[in-house]
Amino acid sequence: MAHPKSKISKQRKRKRRTHYKAATPQLATCPNTGEIHMYHRAYFVDGNMFYKGRMVIQAEEEIEE
Repeated sequence: MAHPKSKISKQRKRKRRTHYKAATPQLATCPNTGEIHMYHRAYFVDGNMFYKGRMVIQAEEEIEE
């Protein structure tokens, strides 16, 4: 019978055997744009990047020649 080279701790063993899984991500709705997004994540609306309801990066407008 094979013997382990080193002991596996109770905590490590129990973490592997657990059946608790991550829940679905929590979603928020932006008060300004109405866009649904994940908490603590930036999101894009029409090329503009928003974070916490504020525009962080504005989209570049295309130059027509």
